[in-house]
Amino acid sequence: MALWLNLVECCGGARPGGSVNERKKKRSRARASRCDSSELSTSTHRERGEHGAAMDSTSLEPSLYTVKAVFILDNDGNRLLSKYYDPELYPSMKEQKNFERNVFNKTHKADNEIAFLEGMTIVYKSSIDLFFYVVGSAQENELMLMSVLNCMFESLSQILRKNVERRCLLDNMEGVFLVVDEIIDGGVILESDPQQVLQKVNYRVLQTAKEQIKWSILK
Repeated sequence: MALWLNLVECCGGARPGGSVNERKKKRSRARASRCDSSELSTSTHRERGEHGAAMDSTSLEPSLYTVKAVFILDNDGNRLLSKYYDPELYPSMKEQKNFERNVFNKTHKADNEIAFLEGMTIVYKSSIDLFFYVVGSAQENELMLMSVLNCMFESLSQILRKNVERRCLLDNMEGVFLVVDEIIDGGVILESDPQQVLQKVNYRVLQTAKEQIKWSILK
């Protein structure tokens, strides 16, 4: 209920067009756009290859997984949230946690916002006792990944009333997962505007609240 009140105040009770069908359509458009941009990128790389060193053809294959993974760690490197979208990337829990530990060790004392590790491009941001990470392939556009990271951080900041710290995050994990799911679906970027994300999350929370009220009345 606290999450519901926070979201209503943040979004003003606005009702977005966030139906399941519209999400599917948006995901399809994003995938189509991703394929087009990947083909263009491949063509550009080939043209460059004619004037420079030859490139590995496997690195030019288009991927629908713009975002490979998203995870949030505390200041000891412990996992609070993680989502892996590419089934071939660290398929086991042990591999995922080893990767997260390596990423944390490389970034938690660094002043940069981007790191390269194990063939991945990683953008990250810290807040008090939290570290936020968005992972893409080595060929991925860092600015695109950064837009996802900033959208996620700003959306969560609104939900958590600017208290972006471990305890507050853990108290609102349902909302955190909703935010991530509205930004990324299966590795495809759906939204990068925090206000749009908040409106869609707000709508989903309101629908859930209505269902709960309806069933409580019918009991």
